[in-house]
Amino acid sequence: MMIKKTRAEITKCILHKVANKFNSGQNVFSDELIRFDQESYDLMKNFLLKPFGALTQSYRFSHHADVRLNELNNYASEIFKEESSFVEYSKNIVNHLFEQSNSAQIKTGDVLIVFIEGIEYKDVLTEAIGVFKIENKVDFFQTYLDDNQSFDVVVQKGISTKKIDKGCLILNTSDTEGTVVLSVDNNNYDAQYWSKYFLGVKPADDHNSHTQSYLEMCKEFSEEVIKPELGMQQQGNFLANTVDYFKENESVDYATFKDEVFEEEKHKEQFDVYKKHFETLNDVLIRNNFDVSGVVLKKEKNKLKTEIKLDTNISIKLDVDAPEAASEYLERGYDEEKKMKFYKVYFNEEK
Repeated sequence: MMIKKTRAEITKCILHKVANKFNSGQNVFSDELIRFDQESYDLMKNFLLKPFGALTQSYRFSHHADVRLNELNNYASEIFKEESSFVEYSKNIVNHLFEQSNSAQIKTGDVLIVFIEGIEYKDVLTEAIGVFKIENKVDFFQTYLDDNQSFDVVVQKGISTKKIDKGCLILNTSDTEGTVVLSVDNNNYDAQYWSKYFLGVKPADDHNSHTQSYLEMCKEFSEEVIKPELGMQQQGNFLANTVDYFKENESVDYATFKDEVFEEEKHKEQFDVYKKHFETLNDVLIRNNFDVSGVVLKKEKNKLKTEIKLDTNISIKLDVDAPEAASEYLERGYDEEKKMKFYKVYFNEEK
């Protein structure tokens, strides 16, 4: 668990509205902090902080010239230095977000900016600045008493408390790489907008990030290279063997991984080429040697799709934790009489 929020308190909260620069919109700002009653405070605190409890990856501010020129890093530093500047710099943060909306698809929305005290990161209590963007409103029914003293309903739009669209926590703590930043993006219609252009962050150089990036690369490789060339069964085999390698080894060695997962030399070469493509596309460095993060492996493993979907409305689901099963108990062939491909599945008992 990255952070603990047991003793966390939201001491300041303000709401602004961010427009879309591409569509020539205008931001709308508040000058006063939100004053919560106890019920709305409790709901808001859980709504904003809950997504960060399960995170395994953290980030650090970056800038192509000098990290001190990163806008969000600057604004957060000023607030931490002088808490009374919170309202002023919260507007600067929204203006910076506005400047990143360089296409029509970037959504307008409500921006909540909060100051949090007593948040726990790596067993140390610290402060944090949270920036949250709400892009989607949901319909709900509101009941009311009409002029005839009868009850009626009207549809209104509001913020769902199920999950935040986009959010980040900038912690008032740093390590050798810089200030610690946590981020969530549950409405990821533009991969660059939130993390690269607005936050200006890069993944932390730790085993959590290395494990996540490597597994994401393997997932994309299976989808873009193995599946079109060798089919879904081999795609499932590759993903299962990848997970097995990570489970059986405390650390990853790139050369050994290729030897254990690929039988043919040409697939190793394809993997080398794809690694460079993935690094360039995602602006990330895939390490050749790193320690495995068990927490990340468990989380990412659940995202790996190892299902063979057929055009006859039948699906065969392969267990990503059983790499031998597909090669031992699943056979693929072609029926000359029916002029159709087939899978033959061996088993002892139905479960």
